[in-house]
Amino acid sequence: MTIRIGYAAGAFDLFHIGHLNVLRHAKEQCDVLIAGVVSDEMLRSVKGVEPFVPTLERVEIVRGIRYVDEVHVETVPDKLEVWRQVGFTHFFKGDDWRGTDKGSRLEREFAGVGVEVVYFPYTAHTSSTKLRRALDAAAAAGEERRAARSESA
Repeated sequence: MTIRIGYAAGAFDLFHIGHLNVLRHAKEQCDVLIAGVVSDEMLRSVKGVEPFVPTLERVEIVRGIRYVDEVHVETVPDKLEVWRQVGFTHFFKGDDWRGTDKGSRLEREFAGVGVEVVYFPYTAHTSSTKLRRALDAAAAAGEERRAARSESA
C-alpha cells in the first residue's frame, strides 16, 4: 500500500476557520499531513505582506492542530523545490487557484513529478485578506480619533 503524504501550505497568519477547513479536509485525504508555514521573509518578498504573527509562533499554532502530523517552514517560493525538500504525493490548495495561470502551472509542474494537486473550497466569507483589511481600517480609525482629540485639546 502506498502512503499518501499530503502537503498544505499557507501563511496561517491570523488563523481562521478557512485554514482549519483546509487542514481538516487535507487530512481526510492522506495518511500523513505536512503543513507548510510560509516564513516571514517569504511573505514579505513574494506577497508584500507583513505578518501579524511571527513565523515561529505560526509554526506552533499549526503544529498544535490535531490534523497536522508535521510542519515545514517554507523559505523558497518554488513549490517544486519544496517538494524536493519534503517529498509529498499530494498538494492541497484552495479552489481560488483552480483555472488560474498559477494553478495551471502548478498542476503541470507537479504532474511531471507524480504529485496530484487537490483543490478544496475556498472560505470566501472569512479570509486573512478580509481580516487584515478590517484590522487596518480599525487602526486607521483609531489614529483619526487620536488626532482629532489632540487637535481639540
